[in-house]
Amino acid sequence: MAENTAEVLTGAAVLAAALGFLVYAGQGSGLAPASGSYELKASFRSVEGITVGTDVRLAGVKVGTVTSLALNPQTFFADATISVKDGILLPDDSAILISAEGLLGGSFVELQPGGSFENLAPGAEIEDTQGAVSVVNLLSKFVGSGSGGDTETAP
Repeated sequence: MAENTAEVLTGAAVLAAALGFLVYAGQGSGLAPASGSYELKASFRSVEGITVGTDVRLAGVKVGTVTSLALNPQTFFADATISVKDGILLPDDSAILISAEGLLGGSFVELQPGGSFENLAPGAEIEDTQGAVSVVNLLSKFVGSGSGGDTETAP
């Protein structure tokens, strides 16, 4: 009977540790609601490379996360909602764009503050957006531009 009790207690401890790691991982990935933050909205032509939980950065420093992505059926743009830490006040002429960490790196959302004296209110929409640039499309245009047009004829 003592062996069964020890096995049950060990199993419960392992289960509690696993649950603790799951909660910790959910908070670190942006899946849990961020406390001490406010939401902003933006509409992009393309959000390729980002998902819910993607970092939002200002001057290279993480200041928030992407909290939702949805297709707007009227405009056919992707509507994004981001959460930004309280205390980060952005001018109302700020820009938001999707950037890549390099050719093979991941994507993130970058905030570029404007120069206005008025700040964005919680829930406001950032009008100046730039969507994701597809590296594959750029490469296909580059390769395609070199193969057409000038053909030499042999004498």
